[in-house]
Amino acid sequence: MGPIAIGLLGLLALLVMLFLGMHIGVAMALVGFFGMFYVSSIGFGTTFGLNAAIGLLKSMPYTQSATFALSVIPMFVLMGQLCYESGISADLYGACYKWLSRLKGGLSMATVVACAGFAAICGSSTATTATMGIVCMPEMEKFNYKPTLSTGCISAGGTLGILIPPSTGFILYGTSAEIGIGKLFMAGLLPGLLLAICYIAVIVVICMLDPEAGPKGPDFSFIEKLKGLTGVIPVILLFLLVLGGIYAGWFTPNEGGAIGAFGAFIIMIFKRKCTYTSVRNALSDTIKTTAMIFMIMIGAAIFSTFLTKSGAPRELANWAANADVSRYVILLFILLLYAFLGCFVDSLPLIVLLVPIFLPIIRELGFNDIWFGVLMVMIMQLGLITPPVGMCCYVMAGVAKNVPLSTIFKGTAPFIIGLVFAVTVVILLPQITTIIPDMMGSGG
Repeated sequence: MGPIAIGLLGLLALLVMLFLGMHIGVAMALVGFFGMFYVSSIGFGTTFGLNAAIGLLKSMPYTQSATFALSVIPMFVLMGQLCYESGISADLYGACYKWLSRLKGGLSMATVVACAGFAAICGSSTATTATMGIVCMPEMEKFNYKPTLSTGCISAGGTLGILIPPSTGFILYGTSAEIGIGKLFMAGLLPGLLLAICYIAVIVVICMLDPEAGPKGPDFSFIEKLKGLTGVIPVILLFLLVLGGIYAGWFTPNEGGAIGAFGAFIIMIFKRKCTYTSVRNALSDTIKTTAMIFMIMIGAAIFSTFLTKSGAPRELANWAANADVSRYVILLFILLLYAFLGCFVDSLPLIVLLVPIFLPIIRELGFNDIWFGVLMVMIMQLGLITPPVGMCCYVMAGVAKNVPLSTIFKGTAPFIIGLVFAVTVVILLPQITTIIPDMMGSGG
């Protein structure tokens, strides 16, 4: 059996386990263990293969857990959780609400802007969806917004959490691809703003075609609008401190995460939300999320080691480099495969699962790996709002219990057009992703 066949058989076995409901980290570890046993046994015997597979299980959990680059994960997760407990999401939405409420669909636009702002201090799409859903949904219901628009804009806006830095998706991609996380953060900034604008444009079109979908909200005086902005000043300062410090080279992403978490804690104290319960909840949720991500990383490391040993990624890269088709055709195929798998597998596991397979191909074809990382994360957003997985839609269904899941998926459909348009722009204009990282020099 050839290396590509071995690699594809392992991938097929993994997908079967996922469809059966097995935890993604455990499934990758199992397939990686038996795959390593098989490829190491060829020519050396079963004893050698078994020792190699067991050695992988013994070394990888510690190796991954002790990786310094991954220490950035709990810090940024903690920063997001502390900001959530501080009630910052309500302040963000309140400011956007006062400035945009008099426009048709203005509350939905305010929701997207608030989602983008919260994503800048959170890094999780599901957390952004849940948080903004609790804050924004009641206001849109009060002004008789159609459920398709209200739930659709929150679910789509929530996907910005994985794109606008600090992003957990970029942390996992950067760690797997051995790329500077700071540069990936900066690369996602402009595409994140572009996607938010595209979502707002979708809302404008929806309200032009159906004015009843997003009626106008209340009017606020200029003084009230200015007062609303005071609530977001801490968020802006925290965002500029963390990302500005990383960009300027004052500190590494790991240090930036720690500074951000400390800054979020100071904001919690300043807003008088620092209670035993709020701190305990923030720490508990941080531990759960971090443990989940580390389990995925350990399983992915075992699985990717098996793939590398099989030689499948190298063979695929050589095939792609020698294929008699445009490199953009191969890129489109890879992105479509990501989009398809993203409909069935959660975004974070999929990132670490497929990087060892497709990144060698991307590099062999001469594409920029930072640019590809941004494209990949954007495509992952598609799976967050499409059935059958659509995690942001399921989270939204948990918030809006009176809205059927089918209505939520129907509401996200127009926003898929905006997402595809943004992806197309990034493909045609890769400078959108590379201009800021290139200004950082060799650091990051």
